[in-house]
Amino acid sequence: MKVEDNEKRFEQDIESFLISPAGGWQKQSFQASHYDASKGLDLDALVGYIKITQPKMWQRYEKMVGANPENSFYKRFEQEVSQHGILHVLRNGIKDRGVKFKVVQFKPSSTLNLETLKDYEANITTVTRQFAYSHYNHNTLDMVLSVNGIPLVALELKNQFKGQSVENAKRQFMFDRDPNEVLFQFNHRVLVYFAVDLHEAWMTTKLAGKKTYFLPFNQGSNGAGHVGGKGNPENPNGYSTAYLWERVLQKDALLDIVQRFINLEIKYEKDAKGKAIEKQTLIFPRYHQLDVVTKLVSDTKTKGSGQHYLIQHSAGSGKSNSIAWLAYHLQKIHDKNNQPLFNSVIIVTDRTVLDRQLQDTITSFDATTGLVETIGDNKSSKDLLNAINDGKQIIITTLQKFPVIYQDVESTKGKKFAVIVDEAHSSQTGNAAKKLKAALSDREEALKEWEEFDEVEAGKARDEEDQLNETLLGQGHHENISFYAFTATPKDKTLEMFGQRADDGHFEPFHVYSMRQAIEEGFILDVLQNYMTYHTAYKIAKLVPDDPELPKSKARRAIARYAELHLYNLAQKTEIMVETFRERTRHAIGGKGKAMVVTSSRLAAVRYMNEFKRYITEKGYTDMNALVAFSGEIVDDGESFTEPKMNVLPDGSQVKENQLKETFHTSDYNVLIVAEKYQTGFDEPLLHTMFVDKKLRGVKAVQTLSRLNRTTAQKTDTFVLDFKNTAEEIKEAFQPFYEVSTLDEPIDPNMLYDAKEKIRKYNLYNDADLKKIIDIFQVSTNKQDDIMLGKLSSSFRPIIERYNEMEESMQYEFRTLLRGFRDKYNYISQLVRLFDRELLEESIFINYLITLLPKDSEVSVDISDKVKMDYYKLTKDFEDEISLVKDQSQEYMYQQQKGINPAVKPPEERDTLTEILDRINAQFPDVFTEDDRVILDMVVKQVVQNPSGRQKSMAKENDFAMFNQSLFPKEFEDMVIKLAQISNDTFTKMFANQGVYDFIREMSAQEAYKKWRSDEPIVAD
Repeated sequence: MKVEDNEKRFEQDIESFLISPAGGWQKQSFQASHYDASKGLDLDALVGYIKITQPKMWQRYEKMVGANPENSFYKRFEQEVSQHGILHVLRNGIKDRGVKFKVVQFKPSSTLNLETLKDYEANITTVTRQFAYSHYNHNTLDMVLSVNGIPLVALELKNQFKGQSVENAKRQFMFDRDPNEVLFQFNHRVLVYFAVDLHEAWMTTKLAGKKTYFLPFNQGSNGAGHVGGKGNPENPNGYSTAYLWERVLQKDALLDIVQRFINLEIKYEKDAKGKAIEKQTLIFPRYHQLDVVTKLVSDTKTKGSGQHYLIQHSAGSGKSNSIAWLAYHLQKIHDKNNQPLFNSVIIVTDRTVLDRQLQDTITSFDATTGLVETIGDNKSSKDLLNAINDGKQIIITTLQKFPVIYQDVESTKGKKFAVIVDEAHSSQTGNAAKKLKAALSDREEALKEWEEFDEVEAGKARDEEDQLNETLLGQGHHENISFYAFTATPKDKTLEMFGQRADDGHFEPFHVYSMRQAIEEGFILDVLQNYMTYHTAYKIAKLVPDDPELPKSKARRAIARYAELHLYNLAQKTEIMVETFRERTRHAIGGKGKAMVVTSSRLAAVRYMNEFKRYITEKGYTDMNALVAFSGEIVDDGESFTEPKMNVLPDGSQVKENQLKETFHTSDYNVLIVAEKYQTGFDEPLLHTMFVDKKLRGVKAVQTLSRLNRTTAQKTDTFVLDFKNTAEEIKEAFQPFYEVSTLDEPIDPNMLYDAKEKIRKYNLYNDADLKKIIDIFQVSTNKQDDIMLGKLSSSFRPIIERYNEMEESMQYEFRTLLRGFRDKYNYISQLVRLFDRELLEESIFINYLITLLPKDSEVSVDISDKVKMDYYKLTKDFEDEISLVKDQSQEYMYQQQKGINPAVKPPEERDTLTEILDRINAQFPDVFTEDDRVILDMVVKQVVQNPSGRQKSMAKENDFAMFNQSLFPKEFEDMVIKLAQISNDTFTKMFANQGVYDFIREMSAQEAYKKWRSDEPIVAD
């Protein structure tokens, strides 16, 4: 028998499933329909549905409009669609002369309303092949799905056996389907267009000719929710793309997508003149988004509340929409008694953009007033308390508001909560997260668990108001709280807190959309594709005649910081960054490319900003303008700097902190210099290049470099120039998050008991000391009087005195044990409800003790006047792609910590400055030539010292611009010529390179202007 391998057979096979009982659709030939191409729908079917499901309304309508009610209805339907869009009409129906009609009935959440279920079953859901959509031509669509005569889904099918693929289907939609046809107008009839072949599916929600933008609608190479790349896995039971019609286009699934997923996103973008332009986008969920929400809802329905889920979804996964869809679906889940499963769905986030997007998305599904309650920065913790007590259905808040109100939440007996965590990280194991659980946990359920093995203590907890017992009841997992935690970069604690435990004991995410898949599908860019590293070498010389002894480690750090912040180092790197930007970045993204400079400290950010300004001005560049971002105030050489003071607009006004992102997005600025700001959560699609002058490790490296990965029109690549990290170090940081993160085994709670015994062996306190503190603590939690704090501190005093008598190395060991116990207790008590009051008391005691122990006396080492930079060399040592390894996820499994042990403090040895410098300089053996000699310090000091009276007057009587541009250059030239006569070889490089000469002159001018204007005597070396 010959196998049918044509496109017609492909159509037939899809249709066969769709019209089966499992598919839920009715077969309809085009000839049998009453489709009107001029109207873009089958009006008879639509009116027929209304007559069946809303007969009284239709009768009233007929009386009101008189002749030809169908035509009147169509005109009003078309008015509503033209004004609000077909999606709005499908969800909200239409009103005409006071009569309201539903054009479709969606499936109710519960089975209580039999009439609604009946109307749902009455929907006329048809599948039509070879759909002749136009009265202008004879073109046909391969397949169309219609609901009550309204075409909602269009498919073009291609078959590799006949030499065609999904690309041909895309082109057919783009070039053979006129977007002006009624059927194809945006949000007017068809909501989504699928281009499908035997292996892949792609989709779009808007036909726009050659500008039509298709998104992949594939599962991933290993199936949805699993680690893999782009594409689809082999299907042993049929087509690789069968998931499309079996799980997405199936009748119930598709109608749920229309009701609870598709979202009309409205944004406002400014045009060249600054005018706000409305941009509408119809968001149809990508397959992994549908899959994760469907699987989470299904698992929650099966298992009930109390489960924890970790969703490892990469940047570019559409996490904001996934959270909105999940929140809405969770809020609609009903239990077997047809009651809502959750009293409230609480979304914990720190992103204000997500707050607004969540509200807009969720309210587009359901216009219920007050459905979403946002507790933003403009609201207090009391507002959160009221929202929880009032049972608001969906609450958006920050984690930090819970510690204020956790004791005041009304009884949660019988109440259940779903908590969705946006960006789950280490804060979820801290104090605020504990207070969230304490606020929402069902105390009665915890008491019942306690009574199962200790009726006496549980009885006390039931009868007495005791803060310690309340704390114990709030620990561990709670059956009335479900957690849904989203992150792209889960750490080990996150995996154990929210992950699924496999049969072999390891922890893994519930659902994965990997960085690898996001890159391969084109939703984010690969930030490691174009990577360049530079190696910095320097030689530091002793400047003073004596040879002081200094603590080695502190001196090494001070010298490294001196070299890092040296103006010559900053100047060399600035030149490379500016010229790289002008050569590479400014031409990217259609000439809109921007760059970020990541610095190691606030002082470095300030100095870089000043150096960027100096270099750009000196070169006369007009195509670059920088902004700086850092918190607080920095004083450098007596001058105070703040972010607003340094970010000055052309009109002289300062850029406020909350205006910085928007200002940077404009075409006026293209470089942002940052210090511990905007390295996470900063979303600027025009960011193309990153200059890194800071050590980056692990998650921090991934989060920082990922600022570049956002896609936008004309953005085809990114570029990183790194002065501090090697390619191998960056690869090591990214690899664990490229596919999936796992943890080998659960933590052992018994390590707390072991650590307690180790701590007690130092004999600094005993049970009597602990009881004394706990008694005071217990009284103070009820009502604190004016002597309570004094009693608490006095009670610790003998312990602190005993601590001070210990050797320094033992103090260090003791402190590390205390901190280890504190951190692990906070963590383990969220995983396991131990009901161990003694351990809790130990934890409270230790928390107080840690805060009261004397801090290490940090002896600062100032070497700025003791050394100088003699040689400096900046060398490019890597320029290529950093390739991550595929299918290696198990090799990057986190290893669980096995115990809490004291750390041994390395002895602080002292060495002479000469010996310390010799060891530092030995890192860079034989790499310098005479061209690498740094003459900046020597020239500046020689030029600035011993000014004449005329030179002092020159500085005091003129502003810096006049001094620098007109007066000082001649003075500088005369003095440098004299120096060159003494040591000609030393100054060869300076006279040979105009850039070096100008830089040293500029530095000398700045220093001379400050010193010559002061009345302080200038001492020569």
